[in-house]
Amino acid sequence: MPFALRASSFLRHSSFVLRHCALPFALLSLIAPPAHAHPLQAEPINHAYVFNFDQFNLPEDPDEHVTEGGYLLLAELNCTQCHKAPEAWSERLAPKDGPILSGVGSRLDADQLWLFIRSPQFLKKGTQMPGLFAGEEGDAEKVEALTEYLSSLKQDKPQMPAGDGAHGKELYHKIGCVACHEPGTDFRPEKVPASMEVEKPGNASVPIAFADVYDVNSLAYFLKDPLAHRPSGRMPDLHLTDQEAADIAAYLHVGRQQAPASERKALKIKSQGVEKGRELFLSMGCSNCHTADRKAVSKVSKELASLNTANGCLSAKQKTGTPRFDLNDLQKRALKLAIAAIKKGEAPQFTAQQKVDWQMTRLNCYACHDRDGKGGPEDPRAQYFTSNDGSAESLGELAHLPPRLDNTGRKLTRGWLEKILFGEGGSVRPYMNTRMPNFGRKQTEMLVSLLPEADKREKPIEIDVSGLAKHHRAEAGRKLIGMTGLACVGCHGLKDRKSLGPPVIRLTNTIDRLQPEYFKELLLNPQATQPGTMMPPMFMGRKSADKDVESIWTYLKEIQGQPLPDGLISTEDFELKPAKDGKPVIFRSFIEGAGTHAIAVGFPEGVNAVFDSVQARWTTLWKGRFLDAMSNWQSREMLPIKPLGKDVKEMPASTGKREFSGYRLSKEGVPTMLYTLDGKNVEDTLKPSGKGFEHSVTINGKTTKEEIQW
Repeated sequence: MPFALRASSFLRHSSFVLRHCALPFALLSLIAPPAHAHPLQAEPINHAYVFNFDQFNLPEDPDEHVTEGGYLLLAELNCTQCHKAPEAWSERLAPKDGPILSGVGSRLDADQLWLFIRSPQFLKKGTQMPGLFAGEEGDAEKVEALTEYLSSLKQDKPQMPAGDGAHGKELYHKIGCVACHEPGTDFRPEKVPASMEVEKPGNASVPIAFADVYDVNSLAYFLKDPLAHRPSGRMPDLHLTDQEAADIAAYLHVGRQQAPASERKALKIKSQGVEKGRELFLSMGCSNCHTADRKAVSKVSKELASLNTANGCLSAKQKTGTPRFDLNDLQKRALKLAIAAIKKGEAPQFTAQQKVDWQMTRLNCYACHDRDGKGGPEDPRAQYFTSNDGSAESLGELAHLPPRLDNTGRKLTRGWLEKILFGEGGSVRPYMNTRMPNFGRKQTEMLVSLLPEADKREKPIEIDVSGLAKHHRAEAGRKLIGMTGLACVGCHGLKDRKSLGPPVIRLTNTIDRLQPEYFKELLLNPQATQPGTMMPPMFMGRKSADKDVESIWTYLKEIQGQPLPDGLISTEDFELKPAKDGKPVIFRSFIEGAGTHAIAVGFPEGVNAVFDSVQARWTTLWKGRFLDAMSNWQSREMLPIKPLGKDVKEMPASTGKREFSGYRLSKEGVPTMLYTLDGKNVEDTLKPSGKGFEHSVTINGKTTKEEIQW
């Protein structure tokens, strides 16, 4: 059942209490838990903490709901590393990779390793690392052997810069860390009045006790690239610079004196040897989750469907070697219910939507994003999400909260989804302080295929993006979005120009970013397509809506070769400069030697070409400057434009019957012209090569290439 509809879970949010309880705020602050100054002083968690289990499950929830939480625990606690799931459940319950231990001896000293191995919950409250020792005969020697082995695993680390703790505190509270981790009361959110208490999160936070156990350089190195140490993506990469990582480390590392392993010293255990520790690491199943100095094959004990939940991990009394997770009663109930359900037979067939929800739950995407009424930061955490541009404040929550993910699969192109999910850029909200993290390709690549299937529209939207229809003129689209048209530039910027009003997403990357069907769907009915948007319904009831939207798409498709709209344009904008833009510029107009339906392509490498779409052939090549579009954009006569460069080369006349059908852009922005030659399909591409072009022509699948030098 969606989170937004479940009152039992919603009551976990203190913001709900403030909005719906008659008690005054001052009284509520008196009965709230005592405040803490630093994130490391957060209220301890005395059970294995899985954020989205605790967030969405309560003891009073019905068994059906808690069972779903049990599946989450089976996967996130890595139960299926040791207990093989039935084939039908293997994808859903796939375990996650544990931390890589190849350099753990450089991160933790021997005493801290000994304490953590002996009793993980003692050193890190809330950890998902289970204890393996119950105080039986021989345990002390095994703990010592494992300590010696792991201490031997060293790894050189670069020296990180000296950190600025004050700046680190600001970064920690602004870039998104507090979506999962505890905020400190030593930082006051900008929008909370001085007379008010800062509201404390209702949900517990992912523990960060090791921030002070590592030395500060190791902590900074970890924060810079967490996926190198924890490839599961549960601690994502926030794209920190070396200095930013060092600053946050300086803030989090308060320099407490670590408790010595006094029991270890008192036992006076003789050295056990590294090799014995390595053997125990394998035989006790540590290598099922962790990679150390070599990859080991997972050792599977009883299969999941054959487990007796009265014994083993879920029993009241555990033997040495049986993982002890310090589960609470609700977690034990959930696990028992889930295992019982799995024993009954085949797993249900999960829809793409359910698979998306499952992976987003596992990665804790719901800490920041709302999708279909589930998730989003609770109010006490949302107050730390801010904007760096005061003019964005008129956008309300859209200025600082991460976007809702409804319909994302039909909204974004595959290429843009990959950019965002794989940490390769894609941010279009520079006014937002929060950063979109990288969870690792392995954890997110399935979403690239699942999201489009999950968000597919029942009745497809039809849009003509060929640019061939008479109304599909870029100039018509330019006028529509300008201040003398629909005034889109009042909110949206283009290229290097800011909007005339609040800094809404710039339209420059629209064609690369949005699927055309979604673009039209959004413009025709903004609120239904993207609930909560501030986009006005400019096209509702407009008789020319279809052709107007398609004309705007044509303009944005050809934006590199078009003037800016009224309101953004200046007199310096008329010469087209591919080298400045860094990618090919495509300009359709009346061009000398190629007629009224010419398509000019200027390349940053300083070579240019014109394609005549009537004759379906390349007509002219030249070097140097591209085109000056002033006469085209400003003159009523529409005189043909002449090349600005030098070394103009005329291409041979065409032969055969040709019919142009459009062009396709590569990721680099290079167009491939599409036409038929005597009924055969042709793909025709010019790419800069040496002092000229490589000319590639594919006819019915067979490709020929030639070099054109002049």
